[in-house]
Amino acid sequence: MGGLDPDWILLFLGWLLTFVSTLGSLFFSNVMEFAPCVLCWYQRICLFPLVILLARGLFPFDRSVVKYALPLAASGWLLAAYHSLLYAKWIPADMQPCGKGISCTEEYIELFGVLSIPFLALLAFTALLFILITLKRRSSE
Repeated sequence: MGGLDPDWILLFLGWLLTFVSTLGSLFFSNVMEFAPCVLCWYQRICLFPLVILLARGLFPFDRSVVKYALPLAASGWLLAAYHSLLYAKWIPADMQPCGKGISCTEEYIELFGVLSIPFLALLAFTALLFILITLKRRSSE
């Protein structure tokens, strides 16, 4: 039977998501000149290695890359969730790790009145976790 393996396609979509997210992050900071806050840097620490890690799992296809990618994606998700709650002012300002330097609640953009940079990161990490968990479950069947 010909065609691409559905698991390979899922992993490719995960890689594509991390690649586009990384480009977006670099675009915001280097082209738009939005200075990243402390939480943004920590999320980048989780995101940037995933581009290389997931690409390595594609050629040749190696499903075991999920066990290495999942902790990074989960850590990035937790940071992005905290950042989003902080940005939405659901967490008190005195609990911000960004006391000095760039504020973690700095309003650079809000696409459609809702999509801030922290929320975009949360959406990306959520989608990636969904993909990785799906791959993990499919491999254990």
